[in-house]
Amino acid sequence: MRFTGISLRWILSAGAIAAACATAGLLAQAPGSNPQGQIAAIPVGAGQPGAQAAPAQHPLVPALQLAYQGRDAINQNIQDYTCTMIKRERVNGTLGEREYMYAKVRHQPFSVYLNFLKPAEVAGRQVIYVQGVHNDELAAHEGKGIRARLGWVWLKPTSALAMDGQRYPITMLGVSNLTKRLIEVAEHDKQFGECDVQIRKNAKVNDRVCTIIEVTHPVPRRNFIFHKAVVYVDDELHIPIRYEAYSWPKTPGGPPTLDEEYTYVNLKTNVGLQNIDFDTRNAEYNK
Repeated sequence: MRFTGISLRWILSAGAIAAACATAGLLAQAPGSNPQGQIAAIPVGAGQPGAQAAPAQHPLVPALQLAYQGRDAINQNIQDYTCTMIKRERVNGTLGEREYMYAKVRHQPFSVYLNFLKPAEVAGRQVIYVQGVHNDELAAHEGKGIRARLGWVWLKPTSALAMDGQRYPITMLGVSNLTKRLIEVAEHDKQFGECDVQIRKNAKVNDRVCTIIEVTHPVPRRNFIFHKAVVYVDDELHIPIRYEAYSWPKTPGGPPTLDEEYTYVNLKTNVGLQNIDFDTRNAEYNK
């Protein structure tokens, strides 16, 4: 599906993975083009010859190695980025439509700007959050309707209004938060058995070549918070750019239930974002 929140039950329990957010619709070119996009996975078995885990090694170890590699790549090489973020979330039992957002994200201090592109009911909405600024509140501006006339409104990220229709707060959005959460959950799950891990090469999200990590817990247990999670790791950037999480089938032998998916496309790193990019006084945001 051609296709980084506001976030992820086991990713961001990420808002992306946010938010995601952010995690976390599919745009391959400029915002508004190719709305479905394409993801192509080419299974090649569980890794390369000789890469099988030793009998005493937990199957999550190779996946954790990739996650730690991604964390280090972000910390060392990525100060900020822009992207189109697509998220789809199940909230209060209902799976919503995909939401498409143009996003600017800076890691220090953690800062987010979102401009919602579609669906129509949220198009034009803008959200800004800068950690530690304005009592750690976010600023929101609706794109249409009566609320748009109010201009920028400041809200606590976890307030009922800010969380309306969202699984996670904006504070949990983005590939860095997603990576951290992946590590936390994998380290936790590594304590237990009943875990199948498949690693497949040569998948694609848009034109980005990825490695797929698919983790499945076949039997519902109190230890686990998902049935299946699928992570697409960009082979060049070494960071997760798509995440899917499923709960256990509602009936024996039935399909798993999608709870959330987050995808980051058109990712451009180290573009030199400035304070004005996360400021409600930015003239581009008030047209």
